Amino acid sequence: MSFDEIWGQDPAIQTLTRALESGRVHHAYRFEGPSGVGKEMAARRLARALVCEQGGLGCGACSACRRAMTLSEAEPQVPLHPDVVLAGRGLYRSVTGQAEASGLGVEQVRRVILERVGFAPHEGRALVFIVRDADELTSQAANSLLKTLEEPPARTHFVLLSSRPNRLLDTIRSRAQPLRFSPLPEPVLARILLAHGHKPELAAFAQGSAELALSLADPDALREREEFVAAVQAAIDAKDLSVAIKFAESQKGDRDTLKAQLAFLAQKLATDAREQVKDRLALADVQAQRHAAVLAAMGDLEHNVQSALVLEALIQTLRRAR
Repeated sequence: MSFDEIWGQDPAIQTLTRALESGRVHHAYRFEGPSGVGKEMAARRLARALVCEQGGLGCGACSACRRAMTLSEAEPQVPLHPDVVLAGRGLYRSVTGQAEASGLGVEQVRRVILERVGFAPHEGRALVFIVRDADELTSQAANSLLKTLEEPPARTHFVLLSSRPNRLLDTIRSRAQPLRFSPLPEPVLARILLAHGHKPELAAFAQGSAELALSLADPDALREREEFVAAVQAAIDAKDLSVAIKFAESQKGDRDTLKAQLAFLAQKLATDAREQVKDRLALADVQAQRHAAVLAAMGDLEHNVQSALVLEALIQTLRRAR
């Protein structure tokens, strides 16, 4: 029952189930795939199975299982079970004394992971470290983890979560077994939306991400994305570039927010192109070109190009596609 709540990731879940049933759970995994497709959910359920008082795939009912799946109400919001340790950029500001704006830093790794890994599990079964967005580890933090990842103590397991595994140091990648999580199919996203009481039609705009699908179901988030699309269209239709420049400079959201807005814009363009391809082929081709430009802009964001520059260049490209 440990992984019943995770939909659309059968190959990955089957691999984890076989490992648990055979008692051969690897000491370090890399859960790779886009954001919002179940990586952290699967990691926490693997941890639950490993610390379960009954063993196997995890009963889900014992005290250990319940505490592994329950986050503390106070900051930092981490699992209540002492043998399930969650790490991530900005998660332990009270411990590190800093916001870790440049990445998951060495101070958190040393104090949250390395100081803990030297001790046996509190409750005897296993000790599990889940590292959220492991590609954000700074070089110093990653290097401090190498020896522990290669030869962890008995009954100690690591799960590194990443939507950008190519950014992990090769030495980190080589010490963890990869497990791929794929974008979720639209029927699965529609099922997730229905389960949360939302309209399944939003699945078409979610880019394979349950996180984005549920975000779109929030009226305020959906309105913000639609306003972003309308502002982009106004900048495309404007007589000169001043509107585009002003729009680009007005976007103050973080990189992840902008990427989500661009993903929504890309899906709108793709939907428009599909609808127009039968009757308005030339316009469908324009929308297809614009879709490709938005995807390229999202790639620029991944390479840390300044957000305002990405938007300004994107609007210029979209204006040329007419």
